[in-house]
Amino acid sequence: MVGFLANFGPVPGAEQAPSSSFWMAALLPVVWVLAMLLVRSYEQRFLWVGAEEFRRVFSAGVFLLAAVGTVSWAFRLELARGFVVIALPLVTVLTLAHRLAQRRWLHRQRIQGRFLQTAIIVGHRNGVMALHEQIDREAYHGYRVIGACMPGGHVADSGGSFDGLPVLGGLDDVVEVVRRYEVDTVAVLPSPELDGPALRRLGWDLETTDAELLLAPAVTDVAGPRVQIRPVSGLPLLHMERPEFTGVRRFAKNLFDRSAAAIGIVALLPVIVLLALAVKVTSRGPVFFRHERIGRDGQPFHVLKFRSMVQGADRQVDSLLDMSDGNAVQFKMKSDPRVTTVGQVLRRFSLDELPQLFNVLGGSMSLVGPRPHVTREVEQYGFDMRRRLLVKPGITGLWQVSGRSNLSWDDSVRIDVRYVENWSLAFDLMILWKTVGAVFRGSGAY
Repeated sequence: MVGFLANFGPVPGAEQAPSSSFWMAALLPVVWVLAMLLVRSYEQRFLWVGAEEFRRVFSAGVFLLAAVGTVSWAFRLELARGFVVIALPLVTVLTLAHRLAQRRWLHRQRIQGRFLQTAIIVGHRNGVMALHEQIDREAYHGYRVIGACMPGGHVADSGGSFDGLPVLGGLDDVVEVVRRYEVDTVAVLPSPELDGPALRRLGWDLETTDAELLLAPAVTDVAGPRVQIRPVSGLPLLHMERPEFTGVRRFAKNLFDRSAAAIGIVALLPVIVLLALAVKVTSRGPVFFRHERIGRDGQPFHVLKFRSMVQGADRQVDSLLDMSDGNAVQFKMKSDPRVTTVGQVLRRFSLDELPQLFNVLGGSMSLVGPRPHVTREVEQYGFDMRRRLLVKPGITGLWQVSGRSNLSWDDSVRIDVRYVENWSLAFDLMILWKTVGAVFRGSGAY
């Protein structure tokens, strides 16, 4: 209707344009639903989590726009430009906004324990514990684990449990457990006992129930774009693409980073000047703090920040190590006596990081990436954590939007490696968007 009311006027000589636009406006809701069905955007597996839901809605909009253009050209239908230019993009944007709002509402409800699906985990003890911890950590996905089926377990057993989960049965009892407890989802972990034929039979048996079967790959923390099912010698094998550390996409990321940093410096210049004055007039010492950090390929560089501590604070670290509130490797203090009054505000809203836009412009940092660590922390890296040195450090990153200093070292390693392995421009934009909320919440900012 908006497109019809915003009619820019019929094409000269096209007397039927208003009539055509009226009928198209009347039929648009039905046509839009059909387009959404064609791209399978209503399927449960694509809803409420991940970017695939939004990608399919966007695909429906592009498909419908192309279909309208093709049909109008083939049958010489003269549609009002207002309908084509406004109505079709508007219905796509409104649907995306509605899906986003509904997703956020549902995630809040799930965190409070509502609208959850019951699930059981099938596998060995260590794998079950790790998956259970991950599901609890990200409760917004909507799964409530009620128990596990493990080798050696039996349905008749009672009272057996570990990691807070009851052992509901063995690997041969999964279907019986699903029926008994009305389970919605069965998550199966890799195990020698559940080989190809056994998994195939389990899938057949679960077809008689309403339960969904999920298979956890042996390689975790690998995002969807890098994983594809490909037929090899007649077998559907999981193909894992290599992470991209060079090439066109990396060049595009570098170009985007530097361009955005330049624009950001110009746009935020008044704020940067005001913050510099606030630092200068409230405490002795330089406005900026230059500190050596380790960057890409293990090369040292100097990160630039607004000084948020008293002058010479970096020389006092050794005397404060025993009072650290950080994880096993990183030194952090919630009530650091070295922080100035203005520094508390700067750190609370991460404003002390703004000068790092100059680091990005100079090429030593990215907008998004793992946070740069000092030499002492890098020397304690394990093999997995050294993967983070394959990319430039960032002003913000997955660590910042996932808890920051409240995270354990193991969680920090897992999050940083996940980003390094799965980075993309779309992923970067998502992290930048989430950074805004993380900054205002201030969770873990100390």
